[in-house]
Amino acid sequence: MRLALSWLTVLPLRVDAVDAGAARRAITAAPLVGVLLGLAAAGALRGLGWLGAPALLAGFLVVGGLALATRGMHLDGLADTADGLGCYGPPERALQVMKDGGAGPFAVVALIVVLGAEAAALPEVSWGAVVLALTTGRAAFVLCCRHGVPSARPEGLGALVAGTQPPHVVLGWWIALAVAGFFVAPWHGPIAVILAGALVLLLVRHTRRRFGGITGDVLGAACETASLTVLAVCALS
Repeated sequence: MRLALSWLTVLPLRVDAVDAGAARRAITAAPLVGVLLGLAAAGALRGLGWLGAPALLAGFLVVGGLALATRGMHLDGLADTADGLGCYGPPERALQVMKDGGAGPFAVVALIVVLGAEAAALPEVSWGAVVLALTTGRAAFVLCCRHGVPSARPEGLGALVAGTQPPHVVLGWWIALAVAGFFVAPWHGPIAVILAGALVLLLVRHTRRRFGGITGDVLGAACETASLTVLAVCALS
């Protein structure tokens, strides 16, 4: 849990040694980080509402706060993955585009759509849906790192965590989230979780075909995809 918090938040937690076992456990615990972030985001939304902030302003402020709380890591992964998947050329070219870190047109569009949609949806859902969305986003890491999914590179975060999550851990988290979704928003909640999982699976399948597996950037893109999906579906209710 210390490693998960160190990776996924700005909390100044020191972890002396990071090996394969610690990385595996950190990915397994990642959804718990989503619970903490979700509670913080829900509290911030309530506080801004109490101060009389317009809904969209409150949504953007909370989105910005979440970016700060997570070092913008997942948004950076979303941007890099969008540019990598959108470029032409062989797999090596796509991986190089992702590694360069510049923001191309695909990255800009992806960030505008995701950040704008999240800011619009956050004030329209219950606090439970906010927690569910951010937890599901971190559960996307577990789904991306299930057994059988390779890393696209021999080094980096993807190589450290790819294929580390056994089936019972993956199923356990996603079944728990679907059940929790029913209590958050009957029918909309479970549907949101299931749809989020399906989109993450499609993303992983596409990245495997495009450049051979997952990377740390793909994990960030999966996180934002899953979180937005849950928020959007719950906002419809």
